[in-house]
Amino acid sequence: MKHPLPHPHRYRTAVRYISAEYLRNRTALFLLVVFVPLWYALMVAVMPHDPISFRFHPTGGFLSVDSQGITVLTAGLNAITIIVGFLIFSTTKRGISFDHRLVLCGYPQRILLVAKLTAMVVATCAVTGYATLVLLLFFRPESILVVFLGLASTGIAYGALGFLLGVLVRGELEGFFAIIMVSLIDTFMQNPVGNPLANKDVLTYFPSFGATQAYVAGGFTHMVPWDYLGVALVWPLGFIGLGMLIFAMRTRVPRARPVFLAPAPHPA
Repeated sequence: MKHPLPHPHRYRTAVRYISAEYLRNRTALFLLVVFVPLWYALMVAVMPHDPISFRFHPTGGFLSVDSQGITVLTAGLNAITIIVGFLIFSTTKRGISFDHRLVLCGYPQRILLVAKLTAMVVATCAVTGYATLVLLLFFRPESILVVFLGLASTGIAYGALGFLLGVLVRGELEGFFAIIMVSLIDTFMQNPVGNPLANKDVLTYFPSFGATQAYVAGGFTHMVPWDYLGVALVWPLGFIGLGMLIFAMRTRVPRARPVFLAPAPHPA
């Protein structure tokens, strides 16, 4: 059956519904409001202001940065990836059955997908914006906008990962564990304070590599590394593409099989 609402109306309705589901996730809101400032404060309390060398790929050399500053920036990235990943995964996981029913009733898959991606980007920017504002209480970067763009780019990557896991895995525990572990390993490995091997070339293949180069540029220089912000979008594009394919398969409308009736017998 054809849905009576025009496409723009259906798109706006889907975005509002998904955004409302995000706001109902009290665990994610609690982590955002309470955990983020506490995480920053803990990093400031335990890290000294010692200089440390960071391999700054935009210039091809090494940059001397404040160890406390880069640790606070990494803590912000870690918090954003976990919160955004958890939020998108939880909402996608719980809503996949409802999405399937909508498609069966005539709601186009493409409208749902575009609405989900829109709501994901808006939620990521909101979470990143809050975390960036709180960051100013503990660290003053050279360019807060570049720091925001760097943090948001990886937030989108983990939102896309949450979407992919939400349509892929069967249990919630597996998805939560995957997001937390990937985030911890990914963000920890980029920080030379906690990882002496953080300057190795292998880290260029990690999801947060481009974002780390970007927020270090915003935190300690006046550069805007557009190339590395672009690199930071490679992983989310891959996650989104695969997630959209699985979503389309899980919510597809099955084709009706033709029914062949035996001819009625001729009267004697």
